[in-house]
Amino acid sequence: MKYKKLLIMNLLILLLAACGDKEETKTPVSAPKEPVVEVEKEEEQIEEVVEAPINEVVEPLYVLNEANWTFKPIADAPKKVVLLTIDDAPDKHALEMAKTLKALNTPAIFFVNGHFLDTDEEKAVLKEIHDLGFAIGNHTQTHANLKDLSEEQQRAEIMQTNETVESIIGEKPKFFRAPFGSNTDFSRALVKNEGMLLMNWTYGYDWEKQYQNAEALTNIMVNSEYLTNGANLLMHDREWTAAALKGIVDGLRGKGYEMIDPATIQGVKAE
Repeated sequence: MKYKKLLIMNLLILLLAACGDKEETKTPVSAPKEPVVEVEKEEEQIEEVVEAPINEVVEPLYVLNEANWTFKPIADAPKKVVLLTIDDAPDKHALEMAKTLKALNTPAIFFVNGHFLDTDEEKAVLKEIHDLGFAIGNHTQTHANLKDLSEEQQRAEIMQTNETVESIIGEKPKFFRAPFGSNTDFSRALVKNEGMLLMNWTYGYDWEKQYQNAEALTNIMVNSEYLTNGANLLMHDREWTAAALKGIVDGLRGKGYEMIDPATIQGVKAE
């Protein structure tokens, strides 16, 4: 009997031990996931990097030389360059000329007269030229000789065009060119006060009778004795100039010249 009791007690001890081992070897509960807050913080950091502001300021590369109205390079800017300008826009051919220049990846300034901006159609043309990426300049309201006008009349010629252009493209002209290159002390001061860069030109020919055809105009614009580094080329919204424009650009590039981007001229501030 004693032996049976001892055997039963040993069996009970073994059973209790086995139950204890099963309890200790239960499958552990899964570890908790990373807190949602931590994930949100990471996403916020990524968004901050993506939305960081980008510096789009254009550094000036050229400065105007009023002695001959050419442009001097600043520092290491390319020297063999010219500036293309189109006056009396937008008359009948300015948009065609802008599209030609755009296709050639060629910048230019379009100097506008206020009397070409009377109708909605004319205003739409100027807006399209600007939207194509071209700089807009002020060429006065009626193309009058400023030296023949009173100060008040000069003010009206300049300010009316500024206001009209701003109402169409959302910004004032950045450049000013007086008709016939005829400036006065008053107009110079007013233009400076308005934040525009006053300029004339180095050479141009398309108003002369012998150059009122594409072939002759192309030849003289590309082979003029006045063609020099930084030259300021004057052209107009004319049928023969529009026809010659591609040849002029190709001819200048064939001689190693590239065209100045007006946005890189010193004294011109981005909007």
